[in-house]
Amino acid sequence: MSAQPEQPQDPRVRAIPHTINAIGDALSGADRARFYAEVLSAEAGQPIDAVMDRWWMKAMVDRVPGAEHSRANAEAGRRLITIDDLAERLGVPEDAR
Repeated sequence: MSAQPEQPQDPRVRAIPHTINAIGDALSGADRARFYAEVLSAEAGQPIDAVMDRWWMKAMVDRVPGAEHSRANAEAGRRLITIDDLAERLGVPEDAR
């Protein structure tokens, strides 16, 4: 019997397509209802783009493993880091910060 090598997990979160349906499908419960209410009442162009951008970002953050735990720590004032430290951890170049 041979053991199969463990496949490394890809730490990156797959991007949600930037469409109304994909964003709505990625959200759950009350967030999904609020998203559809906002997007359906927004005017075409920049207003609808802004709604989609904001909710797309929330849907992406919610997919990150441990997001709820991190959010609870932040609300309790525990284990906080600065934006600069976060950017450095994520590999964001200094000139883009």
